[in-house]
Amino acid sequence: MKIMISACLTGENCKYNGGNNRRDALLEMLADHTLIPVCPEIMGGLPTPRTPAEIRDGAVVTKDGRSVDGEFRSGAELTLAKAVRERADLIVLMSRSPSCGVRQRYDGTFSGRLTDGAGVTAALLMKAGFRVLDAEDVDGIRSVLRSEPR
Repeated sequence: MKIMISACLTGENCKYNGGNNRRDALLEMLADHTLIPVCPEIMGGLPTPRTPAEIRDGAVVTKDGRSVDGEFRSGAELTLAKAVRERADLIVLMSRSPSCGVRQRYDGTFSGRLTDGAGVTAALLMKAGFRVLDAEDVDGIRSVLRSEPR
């Protein structure tokens, strides 16, 4: 199975703060599959590290008020193109991210509060019909892996 995955989950230092969100248990679960790491924010031209960003009124802005909506949307489009080209069977994305959040994301106030809704990339991938799961949905990921032939 081809699984596209947020690059930060694989240990790539591409988070806004220069770190990563490596998930060894997740990587172990996916070890027998082909992983396709992506970071839509980097693909959209943003540097690492970078100012934190959240979605406010439908647009992505940094904590200091600068719009990075174009970069986020460009990265989402490039990620979608890669998912199509690679024929990803499953996409596992980082929780709560303004790009990759699947079920929730931060609410745009930079206060740590969450709101329901997907990030820019997750929303685009789901709209295109890809099976997209949150990295924290371990049961859902296991269920998909069990149901797919290798």
